[in-house]
Amino acid sequence: MSANTNERFSSKLGLILSVLGIAIGTGNIWRFPRIAAQNGGEDGAGAFLFAWICFLILWSIPLIIAEYGMGRNGRKGIVGSFVALIGEKKGWLGGFVGFVATAIMFYYSVVASWCLYYLITSITTALPADLQQANAIWEGFQGSNWPLAGHAIVMFIGGFIVIKGISSIEKVNKVLIPSLLLVLIVSLFKALSLEGSGLGLEYLFTPDWSTLKKPQIWLEALTQNAWDTGAAWGLILTYAAYMRSTDDVTISAFQTGIGNNVVSLVAAMIIFSTVFGTLSPTMGNSEILEVMKTSGPASTGLTFIWMPQLFAKMGGGGIFAILFFLGLTFAAFSSLISMIELAVKVFVDMGAVRKRATMIICGAGFGFGIPSALNLTFFANQDFVWGVGLMVSGALISYAVIKYGTQKFREDLINTEERSSTLGKWWEIIIKYVVPIEVVTLLGWWMYLSAAEYAPDTWYNPLSPYSVATVLLQWAMALGLVWFFRKRLMGKKVKSDDLAEPGE
Repeated sequence: MSANTNERFSSKLGLILSVLGIAIGTGNIWRFPRIAAQNGGEDGAGAFLFAWICFLILWSIPLIIAEYGMGRNGRKGIVGSFVALIGEKKGWLGGFVGFVATAIMFYYSVVASWCLYYLITSITTALPADLQQANAIWEGFQGSNWPLAGHAIVMFIGGFIVIKGISSIEKVNKVLIPSLLLVLIVSLFKALSLEGSGLGLEYLFTPDWSTLKKPQIWLEALTQNAWDTGAAWGLILTYAAYMRSTDDVTISAFQTGIGNNVVSLVAAMIIFSTVFGTLSPTMGNSEILEVMKTSGPASTGLTFIWMPQLFAKMGGGGIFAILFFLGLTFAAFSSLISMIELAVKVFVDMGAVRKRATMIICGAGFGFGIPSALNLTFFANQDFVWGVGLMVSGALISYAVIKYGTQKFREDLINTEERSSTLGKWWEIIIKYVVPIEVVTLLGWWMYLSAAEYAPDTWYNPLSPYSVATVLLQWAMALGLVWFFRKRLMGKKVKSDDLAEPGE
């Protein structure tokens, strides 16, 4: 990354803020409220929250621990760390994990461009006074060339930061993440002060247990928790290559997982309080929910349509709107940077020069992200396919740890002499048994019911945005590409501490 071949995060705070920066962003503030709205029942969304919290303990935190251990052990990117753990014959599987995160990067950059646009409009124009005006701004934006232009700008800025290296990423996140958290806290207090906001909180936290009979709820809860925490993306693994040996893996994993979920809950409380507080005088709960679920395809516009209306009702709302979208843009960038870094690190491990690798990745990111920038239905398809793809990534990380030996991994790579806490055997049980069972059960359950009940006429159509066929086809293409280029992915052997190319 630089001339310093032993580059590390300068502090534990720098590590945690950078890792929080991976996942605190649009995954929490844009994606979580809309997924909760999409998966709430007639009585409330509390059952979805229950499933989501279950997966924090039974999926995200155990896999984050595995990623920290793999990254610190291999001191390389996602492919190199798989090779270091389970050998060259199986190491190419890390390429699929990297592909999923990179595929998410293609459309995540588009979301970051939405944040940037709303930041600019909050500075230059008046806030929307009602739902009609807010919808007009959203639809006008989506019908313009701005999503494409913003996508290009965002990829360029992200690439520039990544070229500068890990010290630049650490410095940026030390400002971005605390700023975002401060704005969220202020926004929460204002949202809760709205008349009728309590109805939104009541709906958010009231469980409709009947919804748990649907596999889609559990599938969305698991993938959303992976989105919230960054688990199984390979991003934490990539940053863990720069961990200091004195940083405690177990404590860092719990801080990462719980910190991210708290931010998601705060974001959902803000959005639900705002929507219910604004609409409850004229609408019933079922009508309000219908509005939330139809704020763009798969509720993609929920945060962007409703947050400006909250700020319009605040004293000094124009300033808070600017701060909120500035914070959201910062958070989107911090996540995007980690995705670019993951792909670049794979190329650097193969022997590429960092600057050239970054330019190639960002160019490809722009090109492959164009369809998502131009078409929200395509965007929603990509968000679904690769969000669920995180389950396969989790299964592959679990497989790598099992292949290495779960007890050996825990004792040698996690419970080191420098640790300040000891990881127990519970972790081995989850990684070895629970994670594989979750993947097989949820995917199998969803595929069967899609074919039998949910979409008997479209499940086999790869052009249907949420079909089984579109998911399997795109995963198969990804696996095929990774397999075809497996020798190139592992073509150059890099020394375990070689984190930079010579001469930079």
